[in-house]
Amino acid sequence: MADNPTPIELQKYLGGVDYPVSKQDLLDNARANGAPDDLVSALESSGEDEFDSPTAVSRAVSGG
Repeated sequence: MADNPTPIELQKYLGGVDYPVSKQDLLDNARANGAPDDLVSALESSGEDEFDSPTAVSRAVSGG
C-alpha cells in the first residue's frame, strides 16, 4: 500500500471495532484482519493513544 489507505480500505481491516478504542486494541484488530505492515506501522506511529471514530483513524493515518 504505497499511498495512504482510503477510508474504505481502513474499515476493511478495522471492521468490528467499537469506538472509542485504544491504539493497542486497534492494532490488534488490524493485525487480526490481515492489515498490511505499512498500515500497521502508520497506526503505530500516529501519535494517538485512543481513537474516537473511524474518521479519527483515517485522519491519523493520512497525517491530516
